[in-house]
Amino acid sequence: MPEDFPADSVGLVRPQTMAFDTPLELACNRALGPYELVYETYGQLNATASNAILICHALSGHHHAAGFHDFDDRKPGWWNHYIGPGKPIDTDKFFIVSLNNLGGCNGSTGPTSINPATDKPWGPDFPKMRVRDWVNSQVRLADRLGINCWAAVIGGSLGGMQAMRWALEYPNRIKHCVVIASAMKLSAQNIAFNETARQAILADPEYHNGRYQEHQSYPKSGLSVARMIGHITYLSGDGMGKKFGRELRSGSFEQGVDEPVEFQIESYLRYQGGIFADSFDANTYLLMTRALDYFDLAREYQDNPVEAFKRAQCQFLVVSFNSDWRFAPERSREIVDALMGANKAVSYAEIDSSFGHDAFLLPNERYQTVFNNYMANVFLESIASDLKVNG
Repeated sequence: MPEDFPADSVGLVRPQTMAFDTPLELACNRALGPYELVYETYGQLNATASNAILICHALSGHHHAAGFHDFDDRKPGWWNHYIGPGKPIDTDKFFIVSLNNLGGCNGSTGPTSINPATDKPWGPDFPKMRVRDWVNSQVRLADRLGINCWAAVIGGSLGGMQAMRWALEYPNRIKHCVVIASAMKLSAQNIAFNETARQAILADPEYHNGRYQEHQSYPKSGLSVARMIGHITYLSGDGMGKKFGRELRSGSFEQGVDEPVEFQIESYLRYQGGIFADSFDANTYLLMTRALDYFDLAREYQDNPVEAFKRAQCQFLVVSFNSDWRFAPERSREIVDALMGANKAVSYAEIDSSFGHDAFLLPNERYQTVFNNYMANVFLESIASDLKVNG
């Protein structure tokens, strides 16, 4: 791409690494340490650190949420539509932190990292992660960055679960919680999809019980199929129909023609699966989907989400998309109902979109308006907080 980045882009960004020597106590009763977190920042932190925003990524996300890593980079960060000058998460107003969670495969300590106890890759021995573990590691990162309270914690899908966990576990350290296309826990159907995807990986002969790095191999086929399964659930039926229909890429239905038929959707899914398998780690995929399955916001509160949300002190924005059947609007309305039952301030918007679960990543005029208006309020509050501290 040209050296001149778009005016609404954060431009060239560089990942940073923060090392932690003190072990992190995990929900699985193990401790992880030392470890590293890779993150990116956009914008400038003000003098009182009142304008800090935390971005929590979804299942296959990472720290690179906006901007470009080099001048030849043709693909910006995964949430570039919504982070940058003049965008809802405005880098002229906010200081944004986006990290790769523990257990990831984009720089933070995870299954591909070396286990100091064995000098071999962690592989399947890497500790099981829960959403609360990620939040606890994010707290440590915030402490290092001098951020005592986030103006907002924002996340879509699995990221929204992290944002809600922040609101419950660290109520004094978050002013606003933005939950997009998420849920308080997965449905049985969602867990079933995740397990089917995991089985595709586990059944690949190149998986080697998770020790494929030691065998100089990789379960590419299994991971590709897992991604195909997941990708189907992220799209909507109408969206797939409009984009692909029953169009053929090759072959014919004419009688007497023996050439195999290949639909466009088949080719598309294989391509997406292959691209993903070349860039993601299989053990990380297993770890992330299990963390997604385990999440249940109200488990420790007698399965009563109203009781759970009584701990929160922040304001909430909850957003859903009408074509999202993986995290359907009903799940978001359950969050809203529980928040109202707990007498918490909450705004809710259900957005029309044909893009299914992926809609939270894509441009949408009404979504952008709702998001922008809410974040404008967050900014005004951060200014007020800054003025209060500075007299």
